[in-house]
Amino acid sequence: MRYDRKDLPEIADEYVLGLLEPAVQAEVEAAMERDADLRVAVAASRERFLPLDTGLEPAPVAAELWARIEAALPSAQAVPGAVPPTAAPLPSSNDNHPRAWRATALSALVASLLLAVGLTWSLTRTTEPLVIAVLLDGTGEVQAVVEDFGNDTAKVRLLNAFTVPADKTIQVWTLPSREMGPVSLGLVPGSRSAVLDGPSLPKPRRDQLYELTLEQAGGSPTGRPTGPILAKGFAKPPL
Repeated sequence: MRYDRKDLPEIADEYVLGLLEPAVQAEVEAAMERDADLRVAVAASRERFLPLDTGLEPAPVAAELWARIEAALPSAQAVPGAVPPTAAPLPSSNDNHPRAWRATALSALVASLLLAVGLTWSLTRTTEPLVIAVLLDGTGEVQAVVEDFGNDTAKVRLLNAFTVPADKTIQVWTLPSREMGPVSLGLVPGSRSAVLDGPSLPKPRRDQLYELTLEQAGGSPTGRPTGPILAKGFAKPPL
């Protein structure tokens, strides 16, 4: 892909907002692997558009979503008439379209409440998480659950299979505050559920953003999310 250096900010903005054609998106992702300036521009665009993730208003949620959530959770009982979830395809770009992510984030809030009243999963039952976040993809399908214990430890459970190329890895992020920006909680080995030993962060709070991105092997080279968003959602404390 050929581009003028002065156009990097515009290219990064269009990539982050999901405005590029699929072929151009793929070219940008390939270019990021060898162009550090482009990676920095994409990371800067992601942070600039953070208000799209944090400035959401409550809205009614379709009843069908509850059935999909219950069917997707390991501890959920079968719901008569529920439509079983299908594995969503791996996104090919950073799809941050405001309308799509608005619906997704609102669905995540509802799903988090559902987990809080008894459908949560837990790898250990001796310590309760401080917050639980249900992560959805751009179509509203549940993809993962994150439990944050507030002691530098978080657990992520993948509920759908992701196709992860050999030169890529899934990275888990959270947004403690707009001032801090997105912070990595760690890498998911392969495409399996995992316990993450992250950095020392402030106590996780209600409505804190969590997300999964597909990054280069070893994690994002910029320390900020640069790859396609696989799933995201907001946290709720368990009852």
